[in-house]
Amino acid sequence: MDSSDDEKDGVYGNHIPKELNHNLSSNGMKFVDEVLNGQSERCLENFRMDKKVFYKLCDILQSKGLLRHTNRIKIEEQLAIFMFIVGHNLRTRAVQELFRYSGETISRHFNNVLNAIMAISLDFFQPPGPDVPPEISLDPRLYPYFKDCVGAVDGIHIPVMVGVDEQGPFRNKSGLLSQNVLAACSFDLKFHYVLAGWEGSASDLRVLNSALTRRNKLQVPEGKYYLVDNKYANMPGFIAPYQAVSYHTNQTTTGYHPQDAKELFNQRHSLLRNATDRIFGALKERFPILLSAPPYPLQTQVKLVVAACALHNYIRREKPDDWLFRMYEQDTLLPMAESLLPLEGEQPIVHVDTRALEFGFQTEQLELASHFRDSIATEMWDDYISGLAS
Repeated sequence: MDSSDDEKDGVYGNHIPKELNHNLSSNGMKFVDEVLNGQSERCLENFRMDKKVFYKLCDILQSKGLLRHTNRIKIEEQLAIFMFIVGHNLRTRAVQELFRYSGETISRHFNNVLNAIMAISLDFFQPPGPDVPPEISLDPRLYPYFKDCVGAVDGIHIPVMVGVDEQGPFRNKSGLLSQNVLAACSFDLKFHYVLAGWEGSASDLRVLNSALTRRNKLQVPEGKYYLVDNKYANMPGFIAPYQAVSYHTNQTTTGYHPQDAKELFNQRHSLLRNATDRIFGALKERFPILLSAPPYPLQTQVKLVVAACALHNYIRREKPDDWLFRMYEQDTLLPMAESLLPLEGEQPIVHVDTRALEFGFQTEQLELASHFRDSIATEMWDDYISGLAS
């Protein structure tokens, strides 16, 4: 890490904890002790997780030999430094002032903790299980139609900082520098799989193809599928909405009825797939360092994305009623009455040329995937019409 770049400007971003306004005369361990011995809200505010969850993570990292106490800094303080930086998007100088260590010490422990979390990150990513997700089984709009759906896949652009000579490939369609991150998530806001590091100019289909063909690849259970939006193709293992048919976000108005099977399918597809919006929202709310390009080497920036997703899963597992998760859980689902956005609220239609795909699927396989989607839409529409008639 280039500590000279890392120590500019003092504070970066708007997530400045209350403690920075306090008397900064205490050393780092005293500050950490005050937080961990205080109200639980202080730990959530400063270290982005509950106290018990924080202590358990320290125990895990120590028991696996990934972190150890030093003469000056205990493991609790090392983890606190890392969580403080990623949880408030602060530059090294601001953290130096609070913890009373040199920039080199802050940077060293930041990287040590990051590498330790990366070493156990796979332990926190679990593939989908065989059961129907309760978010589907308990909702008559979604069950039994999506009973074989295990989650949703989407991409998100995370800002990056790279040298002038490297900027071309990382410049996305909006002209901004980013990495294109693909994530597969469950409907209870856990990440099944994350692939980070692709250049911002890379298409979503290209990133998905990479996720399906690399050694550590995205696994789709036999007979199951993920939902994708209209940036992707409808193909085996991935069901996309119908193109050239209205597809709506979760901001809906009531009183509008779908006109045919495809429109109804797209509505309910959107209702279920908004899990990706909620999980990305929760991730960035907890780790605002992902909102702007941190002044670290590119490899470190890529690691930060994976580590943040792994920590998200760990906290979700240990404290599912975390205050932040409650904010993003189910409050954006549609009411039971069918409803659609007016036309001005539609997402733009994106046409995907399946002939250009490099997934190795034959024409017959793509046709079977299309027929499978049609069968879901038809069953859904027949039941919908019967319900209106009754």
